[in-house]
Amino acid sequence: MASRRNIEDYSERDVCTKLITPAILAAGWDQDQFREEVKLTAGRVVVRGNKATRLTGRDEEGGPKFADYVLYANLQTPLGIIEAKKNKYPVGHGMQQGLGYAERLDVPFAFSSNGDGFLMHDRTGLGNVTEKYLSMAEFPTYEDLWKRYRQWKGWDTDESLSLIQQPNHDDGSGREPRYYQQVAINRAIEAVAKGSDRMMLVMATGTGKTYTAFQIIWRLWKAKAKKRILFLADRNILVDQTMLQDFAPFGDVMHKIQNREAKKNYEIYLSLYQAVTGNDEAKQIFRQFPPDFFDLIIVDECHRGSANEDSAWRTILEYFESATQIGLTATPKEKAAKEDSEGRRQIHDPEFNYKYFGEPIYTYSLKQGIEDGYLAPYKVIRIVSDVDAVGFRPTPGQTDRAGQVIEDREYFSGDFDRQMILTRRTEFVASKVWRYLQATDPMSKTIVFCDDQPHAERMRQALVNLIPEAASNRRYVVRITGDDREGKGQLGYFIDPDEPYPVIATTSKLLTTGVDAKTCKLIVLDQTINSMTEFKQIIGRGTRINEDHDKLFFTIMDFKGATRLFADPEFDGEPDSIYTPGPDDDVVPQDEDDIGDNADTGDDDSETDGPDDSGDGDDTGDDPPLPGRQRYIVDDQDVGDGITQTRYLDASGQLRTTEYRVHLRDEIKRCLLHEYATLEAFISRWTGSERKRVVLSELSNVGIQMDSLYEAVPGSAEMDVLDLLLHIVWDQKPLTRRERADRVRKRNYFGKYGDDARAVLEALLDKYAENGIVDIEDAKILELPPFTGFGTKTEIRRQIFGGNEEYSAALTDLEKALYERDDSTAA
Repeated sequence: MASRRNIEDYSERDVCTKLITPAILAAGWDQDQFREEVKLTAGRVVVRGNKATRLTGRDEEGGPKFADYVLYANLQTPLGIIEAKKNKYPVGHGMQQGLGYAERLDVPFAFSSNGDGFLMHDRTGLGNVTEKYLSMAEFPTYEDLWKRYRQWKGWDTDESLSLIQQPNHDDGSGREPRYYQQVAINRAIEAVAKGSDRMMLVMATGTGKTYTAFQIIWRLWKAKAKKRILFLADRNILVDQTMLQDFAPFGDVMHKIQNREAKKNYEIYLSLYQAVTGNDEAKQIFRQFPPDFFDLIIVDECHRGSANEDSAWRTILEYFESATQIGLTATPKEKAAKEDSEGRRQIHDPEFNYKYFGEPIYTYSLKQGIEDGYLAPYKVIRIVSDVDAVGFRPTPGQTDRAGQVIEDREYFSGDFDRQMILTRRTEFVASKVWRYLQATDPMSKTIVFCDDQPHAERMRQALVNLIPEAASNRRYVVRITGDDREGKGQLGYFIDPDEPYPVIATTSKLLTTGVDAKTCKLIVLDQTINSMTEFKQIIGRGTRINEDHDKLFFTIMDFKGATRLFADPEFDGEPDSIYTPGPDDDVVPQDEDDIGDNADTGDDDSETDGPDDSGDGDDTGDDPPLPGRQRYIVDDQDVGDGITQTRYLDASGQLRTTEYRVHLRDEIKRCLLHEYATLEAFISRWTGSERKRVVLSELSNVGIQMDSLYEAVPGSAEMDVLDLLLHIVWDQKPLTRRERADRVRKRNYFGKYGDDARAVLEALLDKYAENGIVDIEDAKILELPPFTGFGTKTEIRRQIFGGNEEYSAALTDLEKALYERDDSTAA
């Protein structure tokens, strides 16, 4: 048995393997009833300038979260968690962390242990106390926890227990539901087991609602609790994607309802609402099925009007009222609206989804998805033209392209591209989009959301006229709208990560929901948006992460003030940053002078008299001007830059007006001080590491990238990375790389080496002065000129320096000389 002194020296892993695991096994648990090192989250993606990185440090704030142990009743039913800590900490030191994991996993039991004993937290309410101390020999048995868990859940029948224990589908690839997907699946199965017939799951776009729905259906179907299931969606591509991807395991028992034909020999049905409804009751295909034909209906994107009392789609749900109905949505609370006789929007039922399906049985928000690292964070560039900022008023008697006299009134953002079409404003938007792509990546998949289909066509033309490659490649820019068969035919290519073209898609509503555009990096809003639902759905087009194609974050360019919706209390996923370039600024911040300092007045210049786009349509037609108003096209009105405004989220999550570089410097300073409390601590780590790239890698793990460092300080391109860090965080006077190299030469550092070795080191010093410390630490540098003149990489190391170790020692000495503390920076 280990001595007390030895145990106190145990690492956290030692505590697990030598003390906690034996205690669990001694309590009678089987090896397959618990797992160690269970990864719960992916690690948050942080954006620094125009670069993004995933935080990888396990114990760092924002890094991936691991539960030391998860206890299971079966593969899909976790019971509790155990959080382990080193023996030097008290028994309950890990409890708060453990409770956070338990809440994520939706389990009632949490344990904390340092190897001396366990602190048990029980939120079932079935015991005398919530928390109590247990010796290592008193860890509960599986039977004890499982019994209390069943009582807590109310599983008191064999039928419900059988349903709960039905396993998930396993395709053999090792893929398992993420923790939040498993909670959603289990909550739905439990609700069905208890007899609930209406329920709603709220999961942010990109978090796998369809995969979650598949597992729910699979378990209920395999358990024979539900025998005929209908999956309803309102986009054809959603149905096709679902059949080919998540629902593929259903194979021959699955059928898509189409061609106005009701086949009754299948078990899993998928359909568009539009395919089974119609104004003529005789043509409503769903009525060809008996009302009790389906016993489970999954309603995808249920926010889009299906549950609204006056919706034609609601009749489907009412017809099959005996079926269990589950609504899926990313945005449950939407204010449904009608137009009155004057064309104004009237709110008439603020929460129709809640009234029909009830309160959500589980919610996984956009904000939570970003924090967990499963959804991409995003930046916002808000561009306000002069006509959007101050409005446009025609001169007396001014006529439009068709010779019509323009109604004399003020026209603002909400009027543009509806009542008032300014062709040069469209060209202005196109130019900003192209400038951004040129400055970042001209092959970034981009969606431009326009007010209607004609606007989408005008935008396509403006981009084609502006982008050189679009002139030779007709698929560089395409319009994908409901009225264009050719454009819709390009949709599959656009969303395919391995297809480079189309690059830019202009649309109005067709791409607002459901389309799985995993590699979309730029979303352009030139559309008046008053609907929080539509705003969230549009943002959802970019939230997927695809690390294989370097898609870790995305950017929104907003031309019509949709960013005002960030202030709505219903919004739960604020942007990483908001930047508004001024008249002479670039669309991508490049240096300190590129950013204006105008205060955020909070004014909103994007008010509209027109109806908002609730997203209930299928992009099948135009949004007409309001009754009694004409649509005008003006070709000769100049449009330029308007107001300048820069805003960022502070630590409390509030949008604040600040200068871009100050914000970036503050972020870097915060991250570094989190790792190193003092200047001395950082200098010690830097000088004590044999290779500096190790320290830079550690900083990268907490979100500090070298590109961001140089972006934070104008004119810093010639600085050494150490000097840049010391300057940003501790206000030290920086040196350039050339100055550090010259100091080494003045000390006659190379005198102790032979001629050839001295020449190699001189060349390394030149490479450092040109490109920095990371370059000279790269082994491949010896394969490049001028080193090739000394021989091969192996010959340089062995024949000139005497061996690999000797070369490595010489490089270490060179780095020490570069960073000797007699520098004025004290580095």
